[in-house]
Amino acid sequence: MTKKKSQASAPLAVVILAAGLGTRMRSDLPKVLHAVCGRPMVSYVVDAALTLAPERIVVVTAEGHDEVMALLPQGCERVVQMERLGTGDAVRRGMEPLAGFGGNVMVLIGDAPLVDGAFVRRLMEHHAASHAVATITTVCMDAPGAYGRVVRDAEGDVLRIVEAEDASDAERAICEINVGLYMFDAEALRETLPRLTPSSASGEFYLTGVVSLLLEVGLTVTAFKADDPEMCMGVNSRVELAIANAAMRHRLLTRLMLAGVTVEDPDSTYVDWGVEVGRDTVLRPQTFLLGRTIVGAASEIGPSTYLEDVFVGDRARVVSSHLSACVVNSGCSVGPFAFIRPNTVLGEGAKAGAFVEIKNSRVGEGSKVPHLSYIGDAFVGNDTNIGAGNITANFDGFDKHPTYIGSDVRTGSDTTFVAPVNIGDGAFTAAGSVITKDVPAGGLGVARSRQENVDGYAKRREQRRRKEAKDGC
Repeated sequence: MTKKKSQASAPLAVVILAAGLGTRMRSDLPKVLHAVCGRPMVSYVVDAALTLAPERIVVVTAEGHDEVMALLPQGCERVVQMERLGTGDAVRRGMEPLAGFGGNVMVLIGDAPLVDGAFVRRLMEHHAASHAVATITTVCMDAPGAYGRVVRDAEGDVLRIVEAEDASDAERAICEINVGLYMFDAEALRETLPRLTPSSASGEFYLTGVVSLLLEVGLTVTAFKADDPEMCMGVNSRVELAIANAAMRHRLLTRLMLAGVTVEDPDSTYVDWGVEVGRDTVLRPQTFLLGRTIVGAASEIGPSTYLEDVFVGDRARVVSSHLSACVVNSGCSVGPFAFIRPNTVLGEGAKAGAFVEIKNSRVGEGSKVPHLSYIGDAFVGNDTNIGAGNITANFDGFDKHPTYIGSDVRTGSDTTFVAPVNIGDGAFTAAGSVITKDVPAGGLGVARSRQENVDGYAKRREQRRRKEAKDGC
C-alpha cells in the first residue's frame, strides 16, 4: 500500500451509515427516521453531505428499511447491511458500489442530526491540508460513556482508537472520544477493510480497526478535533433525542430572531425545520409552529397557540388557539380558544373569535364569526356577521351537506342552519331560529314558535311543591 495525498480537488464520495434498528430507542421505527424538529434525523445528515457537492452518496440501511430511502433525494444510492456486524462491515457494504472510485470517501452517521454543512466542510479541508490517508473526528467530553477513546502518543499523534468495552481503566479515563465521522483515501480504505477482524468483546467489525491497521503500516492518520460536542452528538436513546431536539430548536429560533422575529420566550417556543416567519412578527410564550407552517410579517402568534401546516398572512393575530392545515389571510384575528380545522380559509380581515370551531369552510373577507359558533362545510361571503352560538348542522346521520351564507348577512344569536341551505346576500335570521329552508336575499328568516307567557306560574308551582311535600309526610 502506498501513501496517498488527499487534495481538496479530489473527487468525493459520501457513505452514510443508517442501518440502526432503534433498539436502544425502544422503538419499531428505524432509528434514523426519528424526528428532530419535525424532520427525520438522516435528512439533516444528507443535507450536510449535499453542501459538499459529492459525486456519489451511498446510504447503508438495514434490510426492510425501504422507508429510509423513500424520503431521500434522488441520486442517493442504497446498499443493505443484511446482518448487523458493526460499523466496519457497514462501510464495507457501502464501498461495494464505489468499486473503482478514486478520491476521498467521507463517512457520516445517520443519527447525528446536528452535523451541518460548515462542519463537514471543515473536516474535508482539514483532511486535504494534512495529506493523510485518514482523518478521524474527535471531541472532548466530560462523560465519554460508551464512545471509543482516542489514544495519542507522547508527541500528540493518534496512536489508536479503542472501543469503550475493550478499553482498560486508564483508557476509559481519557476524555477525547472518536465521534464516528471520517475521511479516507478511497484506495487505502478499500484495501484495508478486508483485513478487519471482529472485536473479541462483541464479535463486530469496527471501522476504528481500519485506523489501527493504517497506523500499523506507517501511514498518516490525523485527527480533526472539534470544539463543539453538541455538533458531534449521536442519538442513541429517547433522552438524547430530546437533547438533539432542544439543540436544533435553539438553532432554528436563533435564525428567526436574527432575521427580525421577536421570540419572547425561546425556552417555551417550538418550531419545526422549514417553518418560515416574517420580520417584525412576535412569537409569544408556549407557541408551536410545526410542519409546513408559514407566518407573514408583523403578525402576533400566541401565547399558547398551536399551528401545524398553517399559512398565516401579514398583520394577523392568533391567540391561544389550535389551527391545522388551514389558511389565515392577512389582517385576520383568531381566538382566543378557537379551533380552526383542515381545509378552512379565512379571507383577508376575517375573524374567528372565542370558542369558535371552523372546518372545511371559507369565511370571506371582513366576515366575522365572533364567538361560540361551529361552522362546518360552509361558504360565508364577505362582510357577514355570524351571531353568537350559531351552528351549521352539516351532517344528517349519513352524509355531510353544505351551507351557503352570502355577503352582508347578519345572523341572530343561537341560529342553527340545517344543511343544505342557502342564505342570500343581505339577509337576516332571527335569534333562536332553526333555518331549514333557503332565505332570499334581503329577507328575514324566522323559525321559532310564538312566545306565550303564563301569568302567576311561579306562585302556582310553589303551591304545588308544598302540597306534594305535605302529602308525602
